[in-house]
Amino acid sequence: MNPAFLSRVESAARRAVKRLLDARDEKGCWSGELSGSALSTATAVTALAIVDREGRTRGHASRIEAGLQWLVAHANPDGGWGDTTKSLSNISTTALCWAAFGAAGSMGGSFETTVRAAEGWLSQRAGSLEPDALSAVIMARYGKDRTFSVPILTMCALAGRLGTGPEAWRNVLPLPFELAACPREWFAALRLPVVSYALPALIAIGQARHVHRPSGNPIVRWIRRLTRARTLRVLGEIQPENGGFLEATPLTSFVVMSLAGSGQLQHPVTTKGARFLEASQRGDGCWPIDTNLATWLTTLSVIAITRAAGGGTEGDLDGDWRRLKTWLLRQQYRSAHPYTNAPPGGWAWTDLPGGVPDADDTAGALVALRALREAGGRGDECERDKELRESVRSGARWLMDLQNRDGGIPTFCRGWGALPFDRSAPDLTAHALRAWLAWCGELPESDRLKAVRAIHRALEYLRKSQRADGSWLPLWFGNQHTPDETNPIYGTSRVLRALAEARRQKETMNAVAAGLPRETIDRGTDWLVRAQRPDGGWSGAGEGEGPSSVEETALAVAALAGVLACEAEGSRRDQWREAAVRGTEWLIERVENGGWETPAPIGFYFARLWYFEALYPLIFTVEALGGMRAMLMENAGG
Repeated sequence: MNPAFLSRVESAARRAVKRLLDARDEKGCWSGELSGSALSTATAVTALAIVDREGRTRGHASRIEAGLQWLVAHANPDGGWGDTTKSLSNISTTALCWAAFGAAGSMGGSFETTVRAAEGWLSQRAGSLEPDALSAVIMARYGKDRTFSVPILTMCALAGRLGTGPEAWRNVLPLPFELAACPREWFAALRLPVVSYALPALIAIGQARHVHRPSGNPIVRWIRRLTRARTLRVLGEIQPENGGFLEATPLTSFVVMSLAGSGQLQHPVTTKGARFLEASQRGDGCWPIDTNLATWLTTLSVIAITRAAGGGTEGDLDGDWRRLKTWLLRQQYRSAHPYTNAPPGGWAWTDLPGGVPDADDTAGALVALRALREAGGRGDECERDKELRESVRSGARWLMDLQNRDGGIPTFCRGWGALPFDRSAPDLTAHALRAWLAWCGELPESDRLKAVRAIHRALEYLRKSQRADGSWLPLWFGNQHTPDETNPIYGTSRVLRALAEARRQKETMNAVAAGLPRETIDRGTDWLVRAQRPDGGWSGAGEGEGPSSVEETALAVAALAGVLACEAEGSRRDQWREAAVRGTEWLIERVENGGWETPAPIGFYFARLWYFEALYPLIFTVEALGGMRAMLMENAGG
């Protein structure tokens, strides 16, 4: 071990940990800051404009004006818009921004130069601005999944961009909102054309299409007319108290504009949704993609900081480990969720009422709770420890019950396997694997046996889902520089972290370790090393494509550090170590020059919808430097 290199790692790690600790909010947690979003801003502006139009008021004029001004200021030089201020122009967001200026009426007309530039961009990509041409390109972007293509076209129709009268709705595919009147237990079998979390859009947009262009089939028309009131009641039942569905501006906006534009301006769902949009606009006029990722960011931060401390000490968290543990326990859902009907035991990404329990955040909470328990020491068996054990057992079982038949883990609901975000995913499965490994040995015997079976099935899923080149593709992260917008660096890094932990636990989990072929890790690690860029960093694209980012470099370094802490032999280990050192040096240079806090748009949300989060580069860097420090110290025997 090179003492000088280790000293640089430790110095950079201390600086990074301090900066991350300083980023806590008034609750002592991490709320972060999501990027301003052109897509969110366009949908919110349109929703509020349609509310004003239908109510014949100008009650939201100042908010609409501010949103339009923000869009003008953040249009790309080519005339289009990307989802964030760092994103490449895309057909969906550009079409939505163009629609927003149309929905704003005379107010939007004052930005003619921006509108003409957008029309030029759209014409070039779609062939023309004719509704058929534009609709075809948007539908092709999303394939069979209507979760986002139908809302986009609905907004264009409501804004007058697809024509007038019923003809404007000709290219808006009808959504079977009447199915929302069925028992929720049927939803998976019904094979809805939208993902599980998009039920509000299914109802509201389906009703808007029904009002403006009813089905030609008299039986379907009768059923939809008959179920309209019932499905509106369902929509009201699943709306959070603050009005924001999933805390998401686009989803809430689509619901508000669809209801307001189809005769439901005064409906409570419409008015509560509009209030949510009013409250979530930022001072500069924009809207983010979601309110915050507080639970997700807090779990990631806790895991990263305790890893950087080599197991965690009370001092690294300023004595706040107990408060953080209590806060996390309070975020667990203790009853069935009214939105997805998910059973008790899961966690959502946020501490706000619009959250929905999901696999990634439940796994993250379980891993973080383990880290916090280690940080505070086992200590006395007080009442809080009893609550922790019950919480962990409930969360672990929640994940087990979510596991699909293929052994993989979906996001929200078991069995909704037809569309993206409801299928099994390697990154989600790897995270669940880490959670089970963290607590398996302390679960009651019946749960422990079930967890071992779940681990076996997850490992088999990860083995089978590995691509021919050795990589894995994630679900909730992407890279805009790849042709298919995937991010194999994120997916491969997260899977390797989990597999390395499984290997390290072979002393207590012999059966699990035996079920994990060494070749699976080797092939994944070899791919990750090949994907390193000449500058020592990584981009999400892999194989040396695209610019290096702090997030993706840190993820790769953390994964390599984890693998290197396991057994590895000969020249292969030397190659892996060299790549890890080069990547660490790349990170250290950015920590030293201050460039490490610049986020990249790697986050995916909904269907190909980008965001960046200010805390991601900080969190991932702390985890990477902490992992390298631990690996170097362990290999040196100190």
